[in-house]
Amino acid sequence: MSPARYYEVVEDRSGPPAPPLAVRLGISWLTNALVLAIVAWLLSDVTVKNFGSLLVAAAVFGVLNTLLKPLLRLVTLPLAVLTLGIVWFFVSMLMLDITDAIVGGFHISGFWTLVAAALIVWLVNLALDFTPGPWQVAGKRGRRQRRRGI
Repeated sequence: MSPARYYEVVEDRSGPPAPPLAVRLGISWLTNALVLAIVAWLLSDVTVKNFGSLLVAAAVFGVLNTLLKPLLRLVTLPLAVLTLGIVWFFVSMLMLDITDAIVGGFHISGFWTLVAAALIVWLVNLALDFTPGPWQVAGKRGRRQRRRGI
């Protein structure tokens, strides 16, 4: 092997390019709206005033999950080690609770409803991870697929 060849970066990215950022954000936003709509449909104590409130809640929820949740996960890492990650479920609950506090037309009534809502969000996201669809281009799902070359 020649010395020049030795220093070449061998990486094949022949898969499809990532969609533009605006497309990925839009898909992520609509996916969050779908997840929150499923939560509201399954739980009678989760109320959404109208479709506009659902879209605003999805946007707020997405921004919180993108900006605040990673920071809180980093800060709670020592506690997560001690609790085997259970504390991160409470971080997810907090994201829903803050969304409830910010968005006027989106309301989660009661602690146990908040627990159930966080569980449903987790289950729906888990199902979406394994279901082919347009949501696969956004976030971790899209990065995973592009790495695998799918």
